[in-house]
Amino acid sequence: MDAQTQLELEAAAFRRLRDHLRERTDVQNIDLMNLSGFCRNCLSRWYQEAAAERGTEISKDESREIVYGMPAEEWKARYQTEATPEQQAAFAESHKDH
Repeated sequence: MDAQTQLELEAAAFRRLRDHLRERTDVQNIDLMNLSGFCRNCLSRWYQEAAAERGTEISKDESREIVYGMPAEEWKARYQTEATPEQQAAFAESHKDH
């Protein structure tokens, strides 16, 4: 596989993941963190870091809007629920070494 094809496939996979996370508003970031060790905010940070590595500065808010499909504060107001004690305990357990 040539480098351009690989780049295009990786970009398509990213867009599909981004779109999937936008559609699955029922899945909370804490659930993602507890199960996979990353969430929408992590993905947006990685996007921002990749941009910076290439000399393009974008803000945290801008990168989050790219991932969330709307301002993060709007997403939180619409979809974020209060973490349950079980979710908080699972998060604490999975991050106790961090």
